[in-house]
Amino acid sequence: MNMIAVAGIAVIAAILAVMLKRYHQEYSIVVSICAGVLLLFAILENITPAIQQINTLLASAGLSAEYAAILFKSLGICFLAQFAADSCRDAGESALASKVELAGKIAIVVLSLPLFEKIAGTAVGLIGG
Repeated sequence: MNMIAVAGIAVIAAILAVMLKRYHQEYSIVVSICAGVLLLFAILENITPAIQQINTLLASAGLSAEYAAILFKSLGICFLAQFAADSCRDAGESALASKVELAGKIAIVVLSLPLFEKIAGTAVGLIGG
């Protein structure tokens, strides 16, 4: 899906959401979330070549596949947390959106702990401790 289609879907969904908000706010939120999910799937469909290129670059650099897994999982957490937080904000729940963003940040830190351990081990080995 190209950028024109993404923008078109987003504008149409926004217009529908604004029109529905006057009469049925709950339907407005559903339209926004459904359009967001549709756009997210369209975007993720187009990201496959980039993922393959990153895997190729990591393999050619001699880096472990574990690093690529951490990178892709972190990106997934970022996208999911941002989508959920934006949906909460659209529903008028900004406090809940903040909690979702915090949970996403903590999940990324927990996911990255093995990488931090390897970096710390390498640093200790270089220092000679």
